[in-house]
Formats: sequence, C-alpha cells, structure tokens
Amino acid sequence: MTQQGAVLQGYNNELVKCIEDLCMQKEELNKQIQQAEEEKSKLQHEIQVLSEQLECVCENLAQKVASRNELDKILAETEAAYMKILDSSRTLLNVLKKEVGSLKHTPELKTN
Repeated sequence: MTQQGAVLQGYNNELVKCIEDLCMQKEELNKQIQQAEEEKSKLQHEIQVLSEQLECVCENLAQKVASRNELDKILAETEAAYMKILDSSRTLLNVLKKEVGSLKHTPELKTN
C-alpha cells in the first residue's frame, strides 16, 4: 500500500502542478484580454474623434464648394455682362466714327 500511496502522491503532485500551470495561463490570458480591451476602447475613442473631425471637414468642404460654385456663377454673369458692355462700346464707337465721317462730308462743316 505504501507504494500505491507514493504513486498516488506522485499523481497528486503532477495534477496540482498542471492545475497551477493552467491557472498561470489563465492569468496571463486575462492580462492579454484586458490589454486588448483597453486597446479596443482606445481605438474606438480615436475612431469617434476622427469621425467627428471628418464630419466637420466634410461640412466645411461642402460650404466652401457651395461658395466657390456661387462665385463661379457670379463671375460668369459678370464676364457675360462685361462682354456685352465691350460689344456695345465697339458698336457705339463704330457708329460714332460713321457719324463723324459723314459730318466731314457735309458742306456746312467744311472750312474755307
């Protein structure tokens, strides 16, 4: 029986060592899980901050694009109006030149 007790004691010691090893592995795994959860939380916070920043940038960009589009419209209208003014000025100049030219041919304006 003593030999059986020694064998049983050997099994018990080995079993206790295995249980201790498993407990240590569990503690290590718990630490890794806690670190991963902290990293996950940190990343989720960063994502939230970046999402808010992205939303602000997108709104700002949309406002700037709308302003640029409005300026493009105003500029196009102004350029078109200016071209009409230039065309009218050219027409007025041509008419004035013809009038002055025809006045030179009238006898009342000829000087002797």
